[in-house]
Amino acid sequence: MTATTNLRFDANQLIEYATNLLRAAGAESDKATTTAALLVEADLMGHMTHGLKLCVPYLNALIEGKMRGSGTPDTIAETVATVVWDGNYLPGVWLTAGAVDLAVSRAKSTGIAAVSIRRSHHIGCLAVFLERATREGLALLVTCSDPSMASVAPFGGIDPLFTPNPIAIGIPTEGTPVLIDVSMSVCANGTAARLKSSGESFPGLWALDAEGRATDDPQVLFDDPPGTLLPIGGLDHGYKGYALGLFVEMLSQGLAGHGRADRPEDWGASVFVQAWDPRAFAGVDAFTTQTQWLAEAVHGSRPRPAIDSIRLPGERALQKKTDALANGVTLDDGIMDALVPWGDRLGVAQPPPLEPDVNA
Repeated sequence: MTATTNLRFDANQLIEYATNLLRAAGAESDKATTTAALLVEADLMGHMTHGLKLCVPYLNALIEGKMRGSGTPDTIAETVATVVWDGNYLPGVWLTAGAVDLAVSRAKSTGIAAVSIRRSHHIGCLAVFLERATREGLALLVTCSDPSMASVAPFGGIDPLFTPNPIAIGIPTEGTPVLIDVSMSVCANGTAARLKSSGESFPGLWALDAEGRATDDPQVLFDDPPGTLLPIGGLDHGYKGYALGLFVEMLSQGLAGHGRADRPEDWGASVFVQAWDPRAFAGVDAFTTQTQWLAEAVHGSRPRPAIDSIRLPGERALQKKTDALANGVTLDDGIMDALVPWGDRLGVAQPPPLEPDVNA
């Protein structure tokens, strides 16, 4: 197989490819289609560590029975504005998309609505869920943690306790939405793994080794015993990221009623989703007047030396998505190559790369 460096692929063909792989591995059609589409969406937005790169571990989990390919979540508790699901380790991307859609639908009646999910499988890239709400004019919060894993120590500590615990927020404006997706650690685990595999260092002292010494070497996270990622703020102001990480654990595990206290061993997620409908507050026009003013003020802010312009969160990702939809998706080295054995095993043909643009 030829290496796929710098090759571009049609987004719809990638979705079809991943859908067929997931179905062949045991995922029901709706779960495979939704998961595939949102994995490719992450690649469209440039979040390569959480796009099709995740398809291989998802396929492994389906084959091994650690991700359930069929069924529905169980409703544990429900009110007019809140729902708690037991996800039964069904595909987390599919579960979270459904939770977002449910929260958006309920919020249109109640103003605010939230869904908590316990025992979900891994949910991928949080940013890909946000436009499901902002397209409807609603603001959205998505956050998650994995109570079976730990790679971040409490501020001032050495022993890993938390996951990076990302928070994603979608904010409608009069135009392009603001899409925030940030981990409560200095980087995600996937970023650390990518840097390690390519032999690169962190840009700064982003980790601690097992003895608590600050380092720029991502290898320490994979040593035995492992080191830890620092929370946002690092050695100086890391108490801020640490505090927010605790908040995420409360939202995702506390409200779902399942977390580290239960000592789960399966790779997965506890998830919290909340939607707000501005119509239930001061109104859509009043809301977007404020958010659009802020967006324009950000763009009008004077950049510091060596910075061309100030971007809003998510702006570059949406620009990448527009380009990729028009010109094809460029995947990180090795992603398609890693899927080839699965295609051979499951009888699914890999899509051909697009012809290079000779005028580019």
